[in-house]
Amino acid sequence: MTGPAIATERLNVSFADNHVVKDLSLSVQPGESFGIVGESGSGKSTVLRVLAGLNRDWSGEVAILGKSQPRQRDKAFHRAVQMVFQDPYGSLHPKKTVDDALAEPLTIHGIGDAEARIGRAMADVGLPPSFRFRYPHQLSGGQRQRVAIARALVLEPSILLLDEPTSALDVSIQAEVLNLLTSLRRQRNLTYILVSHDLAVVAHMCERLLVMQFGRGVEEMTAQTLAARNPQTDYARQLLVASEGFKRAG
Repeated sequence: MTGPAIATERLNVSFADNHVVKDLSLSVQPGESFGIVGESGSGKSTVLRVLAGLNRDWSGEVAILGKSQPRQRDKAFHRAVQMVFQDPYGSLHPKKTVDDALAEPLTIHGIGDAEARIGRAMADVGLPPSFRFRYPHQLSGGQRQRVAIARALVLEPSILLLDEPTSALDVSIQAEVLNLLTSLRRQRNLTYILVSHDLAVVAHMCERLLVMQFGRGVEEMTAQTLAARNPQTDYARQLLVASEGFKRAG
């Protein structure tokens, strides 16, 4: 594929009288990890939901893997693009085992080699086979998020959309999950968009990032600019000051 893996042009989203995303244009290259940061209410999660096909009420252009996207996506899209949500407990059915959670997308898409795919996905996220028939309440928060990541991987997508994937986890577990996501991107040649309010997380995970405020993109910068503490806009500088103490891992 030539061209960006993900692109929006003048994306707008409104809920009733609330204009939450305003003329947003962005472009993410294949294999890149791109961050979207901003305070609560900045519109960043809404952008992710539009890209995932979960929010169908938008205007503008959305192109993914070289194809202009309609508001309602088809199965082929959902095989290629998967989302990992913020709360792993809320996104897993409490009465379904890990095996059920991983098998369900394969059944929906009519994919036959379930055993091999489930085994590979569990191994890739560091879950032993003995966890396969456990229920969510029998797992820690970090283990549940590993199941959620495995569920996203089982269809072997090329794009993962990550909505605050570590914010519901204990600080001690956050780094483990971020390092896992970083290694998975290399192993599987994935493209990421990561939404976070935490600049430290974005600095650790992403090559480039977009800062959003009140629904608009106010500044795009590289992780190097962020690490050098050299943003151009006052708002980005304020965000930086508010999230003291981060450093980019090598």
